[in-house]
Amino acid sequence: MTVTDFLLPVFVQVALTFALLIRTAIGRVSSFRSGEVKPEDIALGEQGWPKKVTQYGNAFKNQFELPVLFYVLIAFILITRVGDFLLLVLAWIFVVLRLMHAYVHTTGNNVLLRGRIYGGGLIVLLAMWVIFAVRILTGA
Repeated sequence: MTVTDFLLPVFVQVALTFALLIRTAIGRVSSFRSGEVKPEDIALGEQGWPKKVTQYGNAFKNQFELPVLFYVLIAFILITRVGDFLLLVLAWIFVVLRLMHAYVHTTGNNVLLRGRIYGGGLIVLLAMWVIFAVRILTGA
């Protein structure tokens, strides 16, 4: 496996994060321009934004939970050169689940479905970390 192979899912995850940030910013600016939201409405927190803007903002913030552990793991995989087809497939599964999670979060926001997708991503990421740790600790 090449460095590029492992960086491609990272690039997709980063693109998702920026897309959510941009969509959040557009929604917030639009809310201010339309007069729907005034600075004093949100001065003390997030509760003053319209529902859709809040959904995008929350989806953006969520990209700094599990994905942080994903980024660190990919960096370690690249540094230690233990990446293989299995870890690459799991990396892509994780990113696809993150895309699905963001989609559900920013559309119908079905919390049960969103939670299941999040949990799936958590399991995949945990499996990646366990595989990585076993390989490093056993020299396999």
